[in-house]
Amino acid sequence: MSRALAVFHGRFGRATVYQLNRPFNVHAHREGHLIFHVGGTPAQIDVSEQRWLLKDDTVVAVNPWEPHNFLPTDMDHGAIFFVLYVNAEWFAPQGASAQDLRFGRTFFPRTEALDRLIRRTAALVCGAPSLRSLDSELRQLIDSCYEESWQTAQDARAAAAVTDFRVRKSIKLMSESPGAEIELDAIAREAGLSRPHFYRLFRTQTGVTPHLYMNTLIMEQALDALVATEAPIADIGFDLGFSSQSGFTRFFAANVGMAPTDYRRAAKVLRP
Repeated sequence: MSRALAVFHGRFGRATVYQLNRPFNVHAHREGHLIFHVGGTPAQIDVSEQRWLLKDDTVVAVNPWEPHNFLPTDMDHGAIFFVLYVNAEWFAPQGASAQDLRFGRTFFPRTEALDRLIRRTAALVCGAPSLRSLDSELRQLIDSCYEESWQTAQDARAAAAVTDFRVRKSIKLMSESPGAEIELDAIAREAGLSRPHFYRLFRTQTGVTPHLYMNTLIMEQALDALVATEAPIADIGFDLGFSSQSGFTRFFAANVGMAPTDYRRAAKVLRP
């Protein structure tokens, strides 16, 4: 059974250690995403329709809003993964654009020095560290992975900003009240677009489908509610537009790999 061994939320984003043995749905994050294998069998990670085998000598890096999913190779026992979700605003130097958080390669090797840093930081996360110690270790690890990803990268493209005013309007409408009950066809009409044109233009501008974008917003709201409030799981689901707790649980498990109760049990918030 997939479960969270350690979860920390802070201004840097999220640092997690998961035992995973179930596949995820294709999903995306607003944050940058670093995935490290630290024990058990390897896993397959699909990133933008390309598959990578993640082992204890490699790293998978996922850019903000890049579609990806997780496919375990051992459905019985699973494996242990150290996973970071990096806030672009925390990563970017003062005065720089948050779009600077773009990894040069999706898949790259773990050097000996990087491997030591990964294992030390994962142990810190599992050991319930102070914010001060974890923050500095995370900064060093994320910077090292970022630099390593660009060592032999050939593609230096930056993410294109959303320039079409109709897509910007649709994003604003989605962000104002993200929920499972929102009809994307209604969003398309509000933006002044036909359904086919809306879906095509949205994906061209953002790199993801409207459905995937909305699911990401819902997941962000769910994660915040689970760690920042003591609201019952059913109430969180209803507030996000799910008609039943079971529907919300299925959605959460398909995108995070475990039930919301398991995530909440392991989650802690690190404050200055």
